[in-house]
Amino acid sequence: MGRTARAWWVGIPVLLAGLFFWWASYATTIIVWEGRKLLSWLAAPLLLVAFLLLLGLALKRVRGGRGGGSAGVVLGWLGAVLGLGLGIWWLVYGSYLQDREYMQNVQIVSEPVPELAARAPYVVGKAQAAPHLGDVTGEISDITYLPDADRFSTLVERRGWLSGYEVGLEQDIPLGGNSRSQQRCSFDIDKADARIGGWFGHNLGRKISALQRWVRFDAGDAYVTCQGDNPTVVVPLKRQTGILVVTERPAGAALYDGKTGRLTITTDTAKVPGPSYPLSLAARQREGTAAVGSFSDWWFERSGWDASEDGANAGNDSEFTLQYRDSSGRSAYVTPLTPQGEASSVVAVSTVPTRHQGGGLAPMTVHRLDPTWSSPKALVALIKAEYSDVCCYNDDQVFEVVPTGGSTWTATVGSEQNIRYRVEGRGQVGGRESSCLKAADGTLIKCAYVVPGSPEEQELQRREQEKRKQQQAGQSPGGAKDPGDLTAYTPEQLADLQKRVSDEVVRRLKGSG
Repeated sequence: MGRTARAWWVGIPVLLAGLFFWWASYATTIIVWEGRKLLSWLAAPLLLVAFLLLLGLALKRVRGGRGGGSAGVVLGWLGAVLGLGLGIWWLVYGSYLQDREYMQNVQIVSEPVPELAARAPYVVGKAQAAPHLGDVTGEISDITYLPDADRFSTLVERRGWLSGYEVGLEQDIPLGGNSRSQQRCSFDIDKADARIGGWFGHNLGRKISALQRWVRFDAGDAYVTCQGDNPTVVVPLKRQTGILVVTERPAGAALYDGKTGRLTITTDTAKVPGPSYPLSLAARQREGTAAVGSFSDWWFERSGWDASEDGANAGNDSEFTLQYRDSSGRSAYVTPLTPQGEASSVVAVSTVPTRHQGGGLAPMTVHRLDPTWSSPKALVALIKAEYSDVCCYNDDQVFEVVPTGGSTWTATVGSEQNIRYRVEGRGQVGGRESSCLKAADGTLIKCAYVVPGSPEEQELQRREQEKRKQQQAGQSPGGAKDPGDLTAYTPEQLADLQKRVSDEVVRRLKGSG
């Protein structure tokens, strides 16, 4: 009877614990995920302590218990000291090995960056989201650029503890022209009542774990797309790999239907209507470039690159989602890189595809720039000095400085509600940073310093030749002077021309009266 009672006392708690782990898929996923990371840091010192304990037991048995107590104390202290030292060493060296794991698919080349298409700055998409939400009472939780559709998507949470999302919004914010459009798609608040970070059964992460355990995600990777009036929340997933060195890998994506509340998990990311590779994983790969050299180089920060964190890019300095200019429809997470240390010039650009099939890391390419370009902070100062006639007064400012292929960069100038100009540069040539001012649609206006042989120089030469031909021709057949190509005029010249035309019209009207 005593044995039966003890069996019940032991068996019932074990059974209850087993039922809990089977039922609480979300909690157990978090426990296993975090415990696995913790165990990877403690595994090496724990193995050493276990080895010394086994050695002490062996010595005690060999010596028949004589002097075994003192030997055990000595080995215990020795194990504690060595375990502490090994633990500190492993915390450092293990971090280096972790960065090396993320460096597996990194390729460093001297080839120019493929041509990339400029887009409206992220802060502009964020600023224009709220005015277009209309009577929506929820709170904006996330804004993401969708390169496939060339749109910014906004995910809005419904207010309340036990509620999900309210609407999704897609905005078309072109750099050139005034044709703007937006599309709203509403969630069925009764059927689709879950969101990331929600409470109890309204937690989308809980629903994902119930469908597939041992995968997690970063909330900043999720976004919404609208197919007509039907919203879909896309959550790129990640899994863990490794024992002593634990790293993350992509694990497909979760698709949450905003009308039916149906959740599906797929590894066929080609069908995902947007970036399927986790942006947070691309950022971690970029950070891993610090281990491109030896351990001593990594420890003393003598190798690798950092994202530039000054000037116009402060607060949004890495993983710009940009389209390639070719017709392939591909896109990439693009980051301008500076060397570790005090140097602030941009010397390289990293690219990671936004789509990737399989469970391995996506290939990352680091393009070394030649010529390099100044830091974003210096470029902002350059733009303000060289183009003071258009920047920056009233609410105008210089927005993101992003790579756009080769060694070129593009900065946008204007307000959060109206992009007026873009400034494009080609790096430092002959000790000077080359740059040209263009209209928002890309039409060349003027250059502060043009690179010999560049398309901008060829366009300026063509305009100069046309101007000379017009001057040689003198007057047009109608007797009036030909004003030439108006696109070559600066805003001040156009304003002066308009004033002169108005004055001439007034003079003629007075004369005829």
